[in-house]
Amino acid sequence: MTFRPSVLYLTHHCSQLVFSAQGRFAQKLLNDLMENYSNALRPVEDTDEALNVTLQITLSQIKDMDERNQVLTTYLWVRQIWHDAYLCWDKDEYDGLEVIRIPGNLVWRPDIVLYNNADEEDSSGPPDTNVVLRYNGEITWDSPAITKSSCRVDVSYFPFDSQECNLTFGSWTYNGNQVYALDSYLSDFVENVEWECHGMPAVKNVIMYGCCSDPYPDITYTVLLKRRSSFYIFNLLLPCFLISFLAPLGFYLPADSGEKVSLGVTVLLALTVFQLMVAESMPPSESVPLIGKYYIATMTMITASTSLTIFIMNIHFCGAEAKPVPHWAKVLIIDYMSKIFFVYEVGENCTTAESDRGPLFSEDPLASLERDGGTGSVCACGQHQKVVRNIEYIANCFREQRAHQAKGAEWKKVAKVMDRFFMWVFFIMVFLMSILVMAKAT
Repeated sequence: MTFRPSVLYLTHHCSQLVFSAQGRFAQKLLNDLMENYSNALRPVEDTDEALNVTLQITLSQIKDMDERNQVLTTYLWVRQIWHDAYLCWDKDEYDGLEVIRIPGNLVWRPDIVLYNNADEEDSSGPPDTNVVLRYNGEITWDSPAITKSSCRVDVSYFPFDSQECNLTFGSWTYNGNQVYALDSYLSDFVENVEWECHGMPAVKNVIMYGCCSDPYPDITYTVLLKRRSSFYIFNLLLPCFLISFLAPLGFYLPADSGEKVSLGVTVLLALTVFQLMVAESMPPSESVPLIGKYYIATMTMITASTSLTIFIMNIHFCGAEAKPVPHWAKVLIIDYMSKIFFVYEVGENCTTAESDRGPLFSEDPLASLERDGGTGSVCACGQHQKVVRNIEYIANCFREQRAHQAKGAEWKKVAKVMDRFFMWVFFIMVFLMSILVMAKAT
C-alpha cells in the first residue's frame, strides 16, 4: 500500500510526457504540411479529376417563416468532407498522430453556397471555424449557419397549410468536372412552436446554364413543414365563428328597439378588423387564404342580413297610408308560415288559435247604438237627433282607426314572420360555412 502514491505519480508523469510529445509532433507536422502548401488551388493530383465533396446538412431549428416576404430563416449545421491529396502523412513518423485540428483558412475549402439566399445584409458565408484533418488527407469542416432562403409560400389553406421550402447548395465557381457535391442528411431538429418538420429529403441536380457549357451540380434539400393551427383557431377562427352567429340573431331582435341595423354594422366592422389582421401577414398574391375566404363569405352574409333587416323594418313600420296586405301574402305568410315558425300575436299561445278566442264584447256597442238610433227608440226631437249624429261620427272615426290598426298589425306580423324565416336561413348558412371550412382544412 505504501507504493500506490509513487505509481500514481509515475502514471501522471508519463501521461504528461505523452501529451507533450504529441504536441511537439503536431507542431512539427503542421510545419511540414504547410511548408509548400497553397490553399488557392484545388487539392488534386490530376487537374482533370473531379473532387468529391460530401455535404451533410442538419436542420437544427426553424427560426422564422415570413409569409409576407416569403423568406424562411433556419439554423443549420453544415458539414463538408473532402480529400486533400497534399495533406497526407505517415502517422508512424509522427508518433501515431492521426488527427489534428487547424484553422480553416490554412487549407483549401470548397465554395459551396446557398443559391436561393435571401439575406441582403449578411453575405459573408459560414463562420471561419477549424477543420479536422486526418492522416489520409480527409478534411472535415463543421460550421453553424443561419440562413435566409427564398421560399414560395402557398397560403391557400392558411392556417391549415403545409409548405415545401427548398435549400439549394452548390459550388459557385467550380463546375461538375472540378467539384462534385454528394448529399447526405443528418436529423437533429429542435421542435418549433409554430411549425412541424416532416422531413428534409435531398435531390441531386445537374443543370446546364445558358452562360456556360459545363454542367453545374447542386443539392436541393426540401424542408417539409406543416403549420400548427391551434393558435390561429383560437385567435382568428373561433372569434369569427362566434361573431358570425350574431348576424342571424339580429333578425330576432325586436324592430321597435331600434338596434337591428346597428348590430349588423357593428358585427361587420368587427369582422373587417380580423380581415385586416390576416391580410397584413399574408403575401400580396392572387391566392386568397382559406380563412380569408371564410371572412369574406361571413361579411357578405352579414351585409345581406343587414340589407334584409332594413327592408323588413320598412314593412314593419307600414302605417295607415300603406296598401293592405295582398291576399297571397295573407295566405302564405300570415296563415301558413306564421304557424311553421311559431309567430303569434301578443296574448296568443300555441294551443289557442286567434279565430277560436271570443271577442272582448259580445256585441259591438257602436253597432247597437246605431241600431237603436235607426229604430227611433231614442227621442226624435231635434236636440236628440243632433246627439245621435255626433255619436255616429265618433263611431265612424273609431271604426276607421280600428281598421287602420288592423292593417298595421297585419304588416307587422308579415315583418315578424319574415324575420323568423331569415333568422333560420342564416343560421343554416353559418353552420354550413363552418362545416365547409373544416372539411377543406382536413
